[in-house]
Amino acid sequence: MENEQRNKQSKLTVILGLGVNALLALVKTSVGILGQSPALLADGINSTSDVVYYLVVSFFVRAAEKPADENHPYGHTQYESIGALVVGAFVITTAITIFWNAIDTLFQLLRGNNNLVGSSMLALWVALGTVILKVVLFLITSRIGKRTQNQTVIALASDHLNDIMAAGAAALGIFLGRLGYLWVDPLAGAVVALFILRTGISILKESTSTLMDTVPGEALNEKITNLALSVEGVKAVDKVLAHRFGLNYIINLTLSVDSQISVQKGDLISSLVEKKIKENIENVSAVYVHYHPREKYRIEV
Repeated sequence: MENEQRNKQSKLTVILGLGVNALLALVKTSVGILGQSPALLADGINSTSDVVYYLVVSFFVRAAEKPADENHPYGHTQYESIGALVVGAFVITTAITIFWNAIDTLFQLLRGNNNLVGSSMLALWVALGTVILKVVLFLITSRIGKRTQNQTVIALASDHLNDIMAAGAAALGIFLGRLGYLWVDPLAGAVVALFILRTGISILKESTSTLMDTVPGEALNEKITNLALSVEGVKAVDKVLAHRFGLNYIINLTLSVDSQISVQKGDLISSLVEKKIKENIENVSAVYVHYHPREKYRIEV
């Protein structure tokens, strides 16, 4: 996929998500207060935080489009991972706030110090409507995330999935609360917070992994190694290191070759390894190969 098309689709998911979440934040927060539903109010607070971090994410998505320059020879696509990191931080902060408020409301209710009554029917319809909207958003965003491999878009898709579970828990809590089980509504708010917390931790883990230059997974590592070994003249693959810049990988290889070959032959082997990897693995923008003699002339550095 061309970078221009990739960036266009990434921005589309951010704009679409921002618009829907702004609407949901207004409706759910208002109905949650007026309809006396802690679960829906908690979900409304979640949508409000979504609006804030969507605005932040839009900045990082645009920043990632900048071309390479003297100080950033591989471009600015790492902003995508930073954007995902921001999303994760907002999600976790929201989860802690919602959980604290829900548990406080639950304790107050159980102690008889709360005037909470059954939530309105409108609150239930809003929660169910949220589930439907978020399912549509999740399908659109996850599809674009898989297509573009944009870490920020993938994080947003995870957040939409989280919102589906959160709104579903809120709807269940409101429904049971209307049947007389008032304690279920704030309990559902706490469950919503746990869903949100789990998603936030997952997003943070993925984004920090990319930023900390985590080596490729075992499957990719093995594929790179096998491709290099398939080139005539490569005796062993001693080290594989990969750095991800947004969509693309920069791969560094250390190979062992026969100590009796010429420098020219070693350079040819390196070039063939580079070509082999680029032809067989997607999203590899550069391969750097270092080779050294396999036998007694090998120099340790």
